[in-house]
Amino acid sequence: MTSADTGLGRRSVLGLGVGGLAALLAGCASQSGPVRRLRCATGPQGGPYHAFGRALAEAVTAGDHRLEIVPVGTSASVDNLRRLDRRSVELALAMADVAEDAVHGRAEFSRPIPVRALARVYVNYTHLVVPAHGPVRTVRALAGRPVATGADGSGVQVLAGRLLRVAGLTGDRAVRAQRLGLAASVRALRTGTVDALIWSGGVPTPALSELARVVPLRFLPLDGFVGPLRERYGPVYSAVTLPAGAYGLGEPVGTIGVGNYLLARADVPEPAVRELLQVVFARWRDLLRDVTAGARLEPRFAISTGGVPLHPGAVDYYRSAYG
Repeated sequence: MTSADTGLGRRSVLGLGVGGLAALLAGCASQSGPVRRLRCATGPQGGPYHAFGRALAEAVTAGDHRLEIVPVGTSASVDNLRRLDRRSVELALAMADVAEDAVHGRAEFSRPIPVRALARVYVNYTHLVVPAHGPVRTVRALAGRPVATGADGSGVQVLAGRLLRVAGLTGDRAVRAQRLGLAASVRALRTGTVDALIWSGGVPTPALSELARVVPLRFLPLDGFVGPLRERYGPVYSAVTLPAGAYGLGEPVGTIGVGNYLLARADVPEPAVRELLQVVFARWRDLLRDVTAGARLEPRFAISTGGVPLHPGAVDYYRSAYG
């Protein structure tokens, strides 16, 4: 089901403030019936998805809700969608590019997965990090070098592979990809085991902030690859900017942005989805505090889930809250 099918136009919420949401929440009363337990596939311990899932579980527990959210540690996006497909979880977080691949049954997925979006919750910023005093100053200079490209089962690995392909780093010019998660990538860059690491996450990412305090870093500009990525893989990629000040940057650095979606299996009941979104929009500051600085969760962006259809319960929630 798409927004056109349901009659909910994505532009219909543009310009509307939080008044509708406040009114909706003011009218919410405690619900009767058993508590519904929803398992949420997040990411590795210490990562942004894990932080979001933990904060969501705490926010639900703190309110008068007939829900229980159980965060489940995973390898992140690809792993999360496979778990949804296996029915071992009801909710998941995933990067937009991976989620669209799952819906269409392509790339990492051999067949379509019946996944539905609840909201686009924030935007990832792609970080390509090298030692400031090292020889690498451009993406193409990575040819033949060891590069940490994200853990197996992660969305980072998918994006890194696509970035390297559009940069022409294939065949004889391919990097020596090291499939490492963020913590291992940081250790490898610090010790010189790899010459670069690729990461996609919020800004600032704490692990990279800590690294920048002990190792001078250079963040390579990637905005020139947005067009080729969009041309080859679709409009899930956008141009964003790592701001001056983050990681000690003296000036902004253009890079690649990709949304993160809160997803559900298609068979999750609509009332549970509506109640969950009430919590998400009431407590978004708490949910994003340890994930990405300066981000806001607004309905006009939350419903922008591209080729991933909104869950009927989400459609009903946005229509009720914002008209």
